[in-house]
Amino acid sequence: MERIEHRACFGGWQDVYRHHSTTLACDMQFAVYLPPQAEAQKLPVLYWLSGLTCTEQNFITKAGAQRYAAEHGVILVAPDTSPRGEDVADAEGYDLGKGAGFYLNATRTPWAKHYRMHDYVARELPELIEANFPATAARSISGHSMGGHGALVIALRNPGRYRSVSAFSPIVAPSHVPWGQKAFHAYLGDNPADWAAWDACALLATAEERLPLLVDQGGADEFLQTQLQPERLQQACDAAGHPLTLRLQPGYDHSYYFIASFIGEHIAHHARALQD
Repeated sequence: MERIEHRACFGGWQDVYRHHSTTLACDMQFAVYLPPQAEAQKLPVLYWLSGLTCTEQNFITKAGAQRYAAEHGVILVAPDTSPRGEDVADAEGYDLGKGAGFYLNATRTPWAKHYRMHDYVARELPELIEANFPATAARSISGHSMGGHGALVIALRNPGRYRSVSAFSPIVAPSHVPWGQKAFHAYLGDNPADWAAWDACALLATAEERLPLLVDQGGADEFLQTQLQPERLQQACDAAGHPLTLRLQPGYDHSYYFIASFIGEHIAHHARALQD
């Protein structure tokens, strides 16, 4: 593991590391923010999953999250959104291949060799963080758009691993919208029954844990009706008796201006759960 960025930030350190991932069979980068409290004690961790086209950089440079992490004493970890490298499969367009890993474990050739972002985020990365940084085993997870989908799905698939989960503008029902259908056909095949294991709305029907969901959605989001459809999440939670706080924020779009406006509330939400 090699540190490639090291910058003072709100009394702590914003770092970026490169390491070889055995899960993804390639080199990966992740960002970690260590608040000032990390100098003296181990702290809980909030994992952030970014959306289509992003790397670890988008969140750490645009969200303004470090200020709130320093306030609450929470480590922030932001991985890249897909495997990377010359031998990693890719595709034309922004919504498949590199930058579009969809936080699942691919089963189809040529994707299956590298595209195992679920296992990387849920298993390998936390093991690395907890072994090499002043981090406890108390974890929460959040994300935006494709990363919001990832946060919801990973929390639902791994009961007991996370204290809390939240999302901004998540793709809540990828089986039913173009972004998700394109990715699922490529990564998983043509059987919709195989897609359900990676669809938050489908997973809610059999969820073993009632971890409350916090979701913020911009009312002026250009993808609201075509790709996001948060009403499907509300319906699935109502049917399953699963707690959900879904907030439609008038005037906000899909950008990091939206995330920056409410990230402090999300970090406070996670900090309460992490410090119980």
